[in-house]
Amino acid sequence: MLTDKTTAAAPPPPLPPALEWASYACIAPLLAGLACVGLLPDFAARELAQRGSLGWGGVLLGMSGAVHLGLMCAGRLPARGTAVTAALAPSLCGAAAIVVGGQRGLALLTVGFGLFWLYEHRLLGTQLPPAYVDLRRHLSVATCVLLAVTMFISDANGLA
Repeated sequence: MLTDKTTAAAPPPPLPPALEWASYACIAPLLAGLACVGLLPDFAARELAQRGSLGWGGVLLGMSGAVHLGLMCAGRLPARGTAVTAALAPSLCGAAAIVVGGQRGLALLTVGFGLFWLYEHRLLGTQLPPAYVDLRRHLSVATCVLLAVTMFISDANGLA
């Protein structure tokens, strides 16, 4: 029973629907890249689609880390050295994947997204809003699946 001196903690607010839709729309280019790698008849066009998927995946991975830097700037996450390093690692991983290119780059992005989600979920899960953690889980799984399938389709279509 609540008294005048104690109040129930309000549940964290859900994410705004527009933010959720925009977040899910960000993986649409990866879906388009997968379709193009698998369906375009011209080898050069398939290779361009693969590079587009790599580039967009690198951008998305970097943005994931940038969210953490923003939370640190806002005082929502502690700005310790390890946390800053963990927030910068996705950008470095994304850039390395773009430089490596091809199937290896797609594999590096897939691993990068998976590891960053594990970091968020296991080490920061209690410090982040539950709605955010849920959204990141859905986006990370979808992104990893799309990148991995793009890698396998790339192999089937002769792309390195």
